[in-house]
Amino acid sequence: MLQRRSYTHYFYEATVGAGLPIISTLRGLLETGDKILQIEGIFSGTLSYIFNNFVGARAFSDVVAEAKQAGYTEPDPRDDLSGTDVARKVIILARESGLKLELSDIPVQSLVPEPLRATASAEEFMQQLPKFDEELSKERNDAEAVGEVLRYVGVVDAINARGRVELRRYKKDHPFAQLSGSDNIIAFTTLRYKDQPLIVRGPGAGAQVTAGGIFSDLLRLASYLGAPS
Repeated sequence: MLQRRSYTHYFYEATVGAGLPIISTLRGLLETGDKILQIEGIFSGTLSYIFNNFVGARAFSDVVAEAKQAGYTEPDPRDDLSGTDVARKVIILARESGLKLELSDIPVQSLVPEPLRATASAEEFMQQLPKFDEELSKERNDAEAVGEVLRYVGVVDAINARGRVELRRYKKDHPFAQLSGSDNIIAFTTLRYKDQPLIVRGPGAGAQVTAGGIFSDLLRLASYLGAPS
């Protein structure tokens, strides 16, 4: 409303999915009269990488250490494992869909063990994390025993005006189970795409793709400013 009154333009495509066309796809659906039912996605490149590689007999702490070494995590991996970043992206998509939600309204399943949430340093956290591998290994093994995988997802439930962030299990033929590297994937379930969700998938992090998302916004802004009033 304020944006329209002041004739300003505010774009933020790269806030979700870096250079992937997430916001523009959602806006396109809404502007053409579609109704959002659910948005479900793997929004964190870090957690995508971790769970794509958390297979077989590998320990969760080993995969986290590998991701940190490769530069996928924040300097303190708890910033990724807490799920807060995913919750922020859920809020952005929820509000874009017309829902009035705050960050405090989103239940978040943190992957940081309770005793390690107040640990002094990232180094100490990494040293202590192996002590808590057993629980997630059991979840992974239980899932694999029935042909499923674990994925860390954010969900916008537009029907019930709710959002959540949690670890979910998916059959191995599900699109979310077929990711590689640090890819993001987002499924839009709408009235128009009810039986077969509209899926956007691709790199969700990295300087080049993020710059592409920002540049796309700049081009759109230039187009708007140059158009007749």
